[in-house]
Amino acid sequence: MDALPGAIHSGDDFVVNGAGIMYTETTMSMYKGFDEAGTPEFVRARRAAQYAASIDEFIRLMGEGNNGAYANDWLVGDLKTNEIARFELGLKNRQVWRTSDGYYVGANFPSDPKVIAEETTYRPEDPDLSVNVRKARWEKLMEDNKGMISAETAMIFEADHIDASTGQLTPSSRTLCGHIDADAEGLPEFIWTPYYPAGSVQAKVTTSKLAGEMKVWARRGHPCGQDFIAADFFAAHPEYDWMGKFLRDMKAFPWTLFEAQK
Repeated sequence: MDALPGAIHSGDDFVVNGAGIMYTETTMSMYKGFDEAGTPEFVRARRAAQYAASIDEFIRLMGEGNNGAYANDWLVGDLKTNEIARFELGLKNRQVWRTSDGYYVGANFPSDPKVIAEETTYRPEDPDLSVNVRKARWEKLMEDNKGMISAETAMIFEADHIDASTGQLTPSSRTLCGHIDADAEGLPEFIWTPYYPAGSVQAKVTTSKLAGEMKVWARRGHPCGQDFIAADFFAAHPEYDWMGKFLRDMKAFPWTLFEAQK
């Protein structure tokens, strides 16, 4: 898993464990709901990372004591059964989809009608929402590349700058490689104002073969390889000068193969 130094939880929720379970998640945007007496997501996710040996066990561990905060769609795979699942976990509702011959993608959108209606303000038919544009792009890439997806193509997908609503090559909040700092509209679903300094800050890729060897490809910085230079950003957007004490350059590093220590 990836984590901050000294942490025992993957803050990005990207995990491969020794039992052959791999998981990541995409946070549901426009979500509402929280039970302050419940168990935080990071506690449940840490338990699942250590103890889940099947998709069913992952679902059980994530659901126990669920407090609804940081509600996600969990994308889970089991190397032992060649099965993948999408686990949408709201506070009031939950839904599971499973397949051994297909795909699941995530881009901050919920899918279950009951979750959408009762726990979010998400508008699935709104063509202007970034989450819907990115959803459309993921689905197009999956259909166009069916049967040909590899670690190399996954790296290309994560660096994608096509805006599915226009067909144009325009890095923004609507592209898979997110560049909100280049977007005049910002990202309203996340309450990010125009040109807010945010977006994709790293990328990770694995395959069933690599996961079986406890290996993962990763790169720091924008998946496309572009650098973010703070001085240039502040010169163009002085309205964010108040961040000057904290915002630093984000250089893009090359894709690197990591593996668990043996």
